[in-house]
Amino acid sequence: MAARKAQENFDSVFSSGASDTSLTRTALSARQHMAQNYLLVWVDESIDETSKNYENTLTQLRAAVNDVTMYTQPDECIKFLGKLNDEKAFVIISDSLGQHLVPEIHDMPKLDAIYIFCDNISYQQQWIKNWKKIRGVHNNIKDICNALKRGVRQVNQDSIPISFLAADNEMPSENLNQLEPNYMYTQIFKEILLQMEHDHKQAIKILAVYYREFYHDNIAKLNIIDEFEHNYRPEKAIWWYTRESFTFEILNRALQTLDTDIIINMGFFIHDLHQQIYQLHQQQLPNYHDKSFLVYRGQGLLKSDFDKLIKTKGGLMSFNSFLSTSTDEDISRLFAESSSGNPDIVEILFIMTIDPRVSSTPFASIGTVSYYQTEEEILLSMHTVFRVGAIKKMDKNNDQCYQVDLQLTADDDDQLRQLTKSLSKQAAGETGWERLGSLLLTTGHFDTAEKLHKLLLEQPSNDNEKARYYNNLGYIKQNQSAFQQALEYHKIALGIQDKALPTNHPGFASSYNNIGLVYDIMGDYLTALSFYEKALGIREKTLPANHPELATSYGNIGQVYHSMGEYSKALSFYDKALGIREITLPANHPDLANSYNNIGQLYDSMGEYLTALSFHEKALGIREKTLPANHPDLASAYNNIGCVYDIMGEYSKALSFYEKALAIRKKNLSANHPELATCYSNSALVYDKMGEYSKALSFYEKALGIQEKTLPTNHLSLATSYNNIGCVYDNLGEYSKALSFYEKAFEIREKTLPANHPDLATSYSNIGSVYDIMEEYAKALSFHEKALGIQEKTLPTNHPSLATSYNNIGCVYDHMREYSKALSFHEKALGIREITLPANHPHVASSYNNIGLVYKQMGEYSKALSFYEKSLAIQEKTLSANHPDLATSYNNTGLVYDNMGEYSKALLFYEKALAIREKTLPANHPGLATTYNNIGLVYKQMGEYSKALSFYENALGIDEKTLPTNHPNLATSYSNIGVVYSDMGEYSKALSLYEKALGIQEKTLPTNHLSLATSYNNIGCVYDNLGEYSKALSFCEKATEIREKALPINHSDLASAYNNIGVLYRKMGEYSKALSFHEKALGIRETNLSANHANLATSYSTICVVYYDMGEYLSALSFYEKALAIQEKTLPANHPDLATSYNNSGLVYDNMGEYLKALLFYEKALGIQEKTIPANYSGLATSYNNTGLVYNHMGEYSKALSFYEKALGIDEKTRSANHLSLATSYSNLGSLYYKVKEYSKTLSYLERALDIFELSLPSDHPQLRTVKQRIEIVTQKL
Repeated sequence: MAARKAQENFDSVFSSGASDTSLTRTALSARQHMAQNYLLVWVDESIDETSKNYENTLTQLRAAVNDVTMYTQPDECIKFLGKLNDEKAFVIISDSLGQHLVPEIHDMPKLDAIYIFCDNISYQQQWIKNWKKIRGVHNNIKDICNALKRGVRQVNQDSIPISFLAADNEMPSENLNQLEPNYMYTQIFKEILLQMEHDHKQAIKILAVYYREFYHDNIAKLNIIDEFEHNYRPEKAIWWYTRESFTFEILNRALQTLDTDIIINMGFFIHDLHQQIYQLHQQQLPNYHDKSFLVYRGQGLLKSDFDKLIKTKGGLMSFNSFLSTSTDEDISRLFAESSSGNPDIVEILFIMTIDPRVSSTPFASIGTVSYYQTEEEILLSMHTVFRVGAIKKMDKNNDQCYQVDLQLTADDDDQLRQLTKSLSKQAAGETGWERLGSLLLTTGHFDTAEKLHKLLLEQPSNDNEKARYYNNLGYIKQNQSAFQQALEYHKIALGIQDKALPTNHPGFASSYNNIGLVYDIMGDYLTALSFYEKALGIREKTLPANHPELATSYGNIGQVYHSMGEYSKALSFYDKALGIREITLPANHPDLANSYNNIGQLYDSMGEYLTALSFHEKALGIREKTLPANHPDLASAYNNIGCVYDIMGEYSKALSFYEKALAIRKKNLSANHPELATCYSNSALVYDKMGEYSKALSFYEKALGIQEKTLPTNHLSLATSYNNIGCVYDNLGEYSKALSFYEKAFEIREKTLPANHPDLATSYSNIGSVYDIMEEYAKALSFHEKALGIQEKTLPTNHPSLATSYNNIGCVYDHMREYSKALSFHEKALGIREITLPANHPHVASSYNNIGLVYKQMGEYSKALSFYEKSLAIQEKTLSANHPDLATSYNNTGLVYDNMGEYSKALLFYEKALAIREKTLPANHPGLATTYNNIGLVYKQMGEYSKALSFYENALGIDEKTLPTNHPNLATSYSNIGVVYSDMGEYSKALSLYEKALGIQEKTLPTNHLSLATSYNNIGCVYDNLGEYSKALSFCEKATEIREKALPINHSDLASAYNNIGVLYRKMGEYSKALSFHEKALGIRETNLSANHANLATSYSTICVVYYDMGEYLSALSFYEKALAIQEKTLPANHPDLATSYNNSGLVYDNMGEYLKALLFYEKALGIQEKTIPANYSGLATSYNNTGLVYNHMGEYSKALSFYEKALGIDEKTRSANHLSLATSYSNLGSLYYKVKEYSKTLSYLERALDIFELSLPSDHPQLRTVKQRIEIVTQKL
């Protein structure tokens, strides 16, 4: 799945005005997740939830901590703590579990404190000394509750939201005035809330309802809420804030996490608290006589926050909530020391210098109005900004105890001030509620924004306001993926504007833009473009040339052209948008990030990944500086960078960024939100590419689970998930399941999308690809052609998606061995890609690769190599040194050298591929299995059977671990190993493995699948080697029957099948039938193949052998010469196939009595083999035997003996003890010793040959009869 495109900021019709109104509204629902900074876990094996004692204990605990979770099993507690996000946990452990559980949980970062509940305090004191987070051992609940209250107060003290400098000490001095983005957004919220008029009676009632829902089981809290509802007055705001109740702790957490529901519900309280501080400040200001004074604050800081503070020295920090300080240093020091004992916390004593003349934030002494009137407390309003001074240890021997000097300042971050001003202006509106709604859209709180806009629609409003509300609701619905509802809202807004506004009013442009955006997301690009152009037309007429809304139009049009594959046009419009924004907006404005993001995605599509990454990182840099830590656009930025790393093959980096995106979305969204499904899908995609199919399937199923719960049954996201799961099953070889999921995806798309929508084309392509793998080529072609039909109707003639379809159709024709058609479609794909994409784009490399593959199949190896080298050249320039695609190219190049017989070169390229895959892929990845198989094949062809077996078995080991027991790849592995055993003469082992392969294929594949034909053919070959020709013929005929049904009449695989049957009839002595089948094969090959194709040489050679066996040596020689002419033109001078042909020509001349000519050809064969293959290769043994045979016929017995013994030496080293080649060597030596009258040696060798023949051949085999007759003759001689 590709990265979700970042959308342009919404457009709304805003009008100016400073008036405010009260909004009649209902309570926003209390969050189901934790709204406090802390929670309590109680672990006790003996908890009885039905007892009164349990209820009483729970009531007492909830008076201290509202959220209490009970566990009887330690493992449940460990899992729970491991899943916490921001909350701190207190844990009560019974004495029986303490010594087991404490070591397991003590170092968990979210654990704040442990309390041991027991009968025997003195016993427990003995083991707790080394565990710093244990805060006490108690034998009654009352003491634990008091300890918990102290812990809660400290956690609340430590949890005041703070913004630090987000940089290190090496950055330029002007950047020391940077503050983190939460400072800005909470400030804008505060400004809006302070300007609004609040209906206190209604607001208090709503807040009470909200908190009763949250504290529904907490009697103590419910009593305080009742008191608050009946007794609260604005002049008591400080009193309520300083009381240990819900107001202080929940407000601070809401400001820390930017929980907009709570901030809005407590808006009146924020207003009242600020106003009361401001009034006291005005009254007390003369008392300071313009003199600075000191206040103190003690608290704990997380080590990560302390690290930020160290880097902020000389820079700014802000407390983003109301800030409690004291003029009493000792009291503040106690608060700091209360954090001691927690290894994750640093104790801090802030010493703050307050200069009344420069303060931009009101502060006041609240001793007379505070709930605790004994403290010398100074309360500062929100967003106090300090300059960080000296930071030094309070205790030289304690690295977790520091004193920090702060100077209250009017300074702030200049860039942030400009951005705040810009965003405040953007959050325009006639009322505070409208401004609040606009800000919620900016911060990405869409659910809250929707509730608020619906409430606004219930209030009296004019047409202009209603149009704005409907437009904003449309934008909200678009972000919630409810596209039809989004369109409905935007069209309602447009209808209102039609009646109320003049023709070219900018408000129409906003509506046209918003409607275009929805059509864009829905894939209806031409309609989207039409609306975007309408919007642009109005804006160009009515707005200045550099107006930000023109940038929005240019950006949106660029996005449509991007989707349509017109990349140069897209880039032109994106650049126009960026140009305006760079002139008119602050350097860190989120709209600039949008532009960088869009350009990054475009370069991603163009295959310029490093450039794409650069733009995405620019976008991320702005968003990290200007957006709240959990903003959806940050998740999108992480997601987009993850996508680039994914494409670049850097999967661990991709996963890291996807996990960051997922972490944000988990915090922001409900457990079943569709955006979470997107995150799971992206991670799944990486796991799929890494070959970790079970993980991929697990993540895709998580995504699907969310979507099936939350989306309509025909939602397009469901189609995407079905499609993705289909892909995994496709990779697993479970094609029927893959097809089932692809068809589910198609059904949804067919119902919900226009008949020519691009996503329908995608579905057709995917289904076509499965049919291609299943070798149902007619169906595959049909679906790929449907996809192409849609694309040809809806896309420009050079759109990259057309190239993809041409490529897919080319692949099917390649598999059908219709190479000229395959080449034609691949060349069409290449033509488009060369026109529309950069010269080094990976898709251009892919086209070169596919064309190379076709030429390889056609036997035109030099052309194949040329295209593979072009592909490799692009990849080596554009991809990282260990990118998986490079491994694929090295593998393909290796295959060509393999086919050319240049085994050492093939091995070199395979080993390059293996090196990359071993570095970048999991140990059991299927790509590794492919490489092991290829290396195994080279070693097999080189006659190094033990090495071949080792690599094939490595491949099988991976397949057995990662694939279902009936996966077709397992059958391939069994067959590969079978071939080696067959070559080694271990026919029973070979037969067993071939039958295993066949068993899998018969269970999983259609009855006419070509892989079945391959297995029947392999089994036939074993019976051929065993001399059981009738059985061999039966299996080869089965193979041919399948191929005749499944393939076109002139298909090259049919030629191979006919050739195999011809070989068997020759061995059975039925030469006319043999010739008939060989001629059929030759007819197909002469029709399909170029005049110099290697397979034509094969046909000429097999016909030659028939004529040879018939004793028609001149005819045989004629066909050998034809074969040899082709091979000498097309193969390298040392190719093994040339050696074979020279050997065969030698045989003919030998039988014609032309021994010198025979010797010449045998020596040519030997010359090639001795240079290109290992010294113990079985093919060498054959050549030595043949050469020995000629010397035997020439009467040069000593030379003959030398060559026979060389052959025997190789066979004894490389063959199994009963291999037929050994029998042949023994027989040849026996015949030679007979000629030199060494009859005892003759008998010894003939008897050895007979032993093997009797074990390996049928009792009526001709070779058995011949050896027995010779033994009788020799015996008589003795």
